[in-house]
Amino acid sequence: MFRLKIVVQKFGGTSLATAESRSRVCQIVKRTLQDGYRVAVVVSAIGRDGDPYATDTFINLMRAVNPDPNPRELDLLMSCGEMISGLLLSSQLNAHGITARFFSGAQAGLVTDGNFGNAHILYVNPKNVAECLEQGIVPVIAGFQGSAEEGELTTLGRGGSDTTASALGVALNAEYIDIFTDVEGIMTADPRIVTNARLLNAITYNEICQLARDGAKVIHPRAVEIAMHRGIPLRVRSAFSDSTGTLVTHQTMGYDDISIIRDALITGVTYTSDIAQLKIEIADTPNGRDVPLKVFECLAQANISVDFISVQPRLLLFTVAGDTAAEAEKKLRDMGFAPGVNNKCAKVAIVGAAMTGIPGVMARVVEALSEHDIPILQSGDSYTNIWCLVNREHMEQAVRALHDKFELGKIN
Repeated sequence: MFRLKIVVQKFGGTSLATAESRSRVCQIVKRTLQDGYRVAVVVSAIGRDGDPYATDTFINLMRAVNPDPNPRELDLLMSCGEMISGLLLSSQLNAHGITARFFSGAQAGLVTDGNFGNAHILYVNPKNVAECLEQGIVPVIAGFQGSAEEGELTTLGRGGSDTTASALGVALNAEYIDIFTDVEGIMTADPRIVTNARLLNAITYNEICQLARDGAKVIHPRAVEIAMHRGIPLRVRSAFSDSTGTLVTHQTMGYDDISIIRDALITGVTYTSDIAQLKIEIADTPNGRDVPLKVFECLAQANISVDFISVQPRLLLFTVAGDTAAEAEKKLRDMGFAPGVNNKCAKVAIVGAAMTGIPGVMARVVEALSEHDIPILQSGDSYTNIWCLVNREHMEQAVRALHDKFELGKIN
C-alpha cells in the first residue's frame, strides 16, 4: 500500500515576524514539497515579548487589567497569537502558489486534559490534517493549543508549539519533525558565552532532553520525549540559513545511516541562571528528624517546586526558582524555621551519554572550576549529566571553563 512521506515543520516566532521572513518559510515549505514530501506546518505566535502579537504581550495585556486573571479566559487570549501567525502564513503560502489551509489546535485533533495554562496532550485525531495531506494541501496548524474533551480550549505551556509538532509527527507517522528556530541547531554551549562553541551535527534524544532540562532553550524536552517514544527523528534547524542543523535520534542512527556514536565524552555545557539556594540547620531545630518532611510539605502546599535536594544529619540544602525564593522564605519563617537564603545562584551542567560509567569525570569538573577559583555550592549527577551550583557571578566563567576542560571547541 502506498504511504505518504510526511514531514512536520514547526516555525518559531522570529521565523514568522515579518512578510520577508514568512516568504523564506514559504520557500522552505516549497523546497520540501519538491523533494517529494507532504508537509504539515506548525506555527508559534509572532515575535517575542513586546511585539504586538507575542504570547507574553497578551499575558501582560490581561494582567494589566487583572493581576490574577481567570485561567480559562487567559488561555483563550494566549491562543490568539498562534491563530494570527497561522492565518497569515496560510494566506502567504497560497499567495506563493502553495495550496494551504489553516487549523486551530482543536480542528487539528489535539485533545488535552483540562489543565489551563499547562495542558498535556491526551491523544491526537489527525483526520482533518491527514485529509489535507492526501489532497496535496499544506495544513497550517496553530501550535501551543488544543481542546479538552469537553470542548474547552487549553494551552500547552512554554514550548507548547514544539510539543504540538512532535505529537502531530507521531500521529502522522512522519519521516522527520523539523524544529526551525533562529539558531543553526544545537551548540556545544551558548555561543553568546563561549566564542568557540560548535554546532553539533547529531545528538541523542536523551542528551538533548538533559540539555533542555538543564537550561538549553532550543527545544522543549516534552517534545523530544514524544518523538523518542516512536523513534521519529527530529531536526533542529535555522529558518534563516540552508544548514542541515542538528539531527536528534537514537544513538545508532544518523544521516545516510551513518552511526553518530562519538568519541567525545561530553556533548555540551549548559546553564540555568536564576536559582536560589535555601539552607536550614537541622541540628539547631527541635525534633530535627521531622524537619525535611515539614519543610517539603510546607513548600508543596504553597505550590513551590524544589530541586537539588541534599538531606544531611545536621543540614538541609535545596534550591528553588529565583522568582519563588521570597515566598519560600516567608512560608518557612511562618513555620518557625530560619532558612539561610542565597538568591544569587546558577546551575552549570555538562551533558553526555558517553560519560556513563567512566571514572574521573567529576574530578575534571572540580579541577576546571578550581583552576578559576569558582566555589561549588552543591553538585549532583545522573547517567548523562553532572551539575554544579555556583554563585551567579561565576556562571559564565564556569561554562567557559568546563567547555575548555572537555575540549568541546575542537572538531572531532
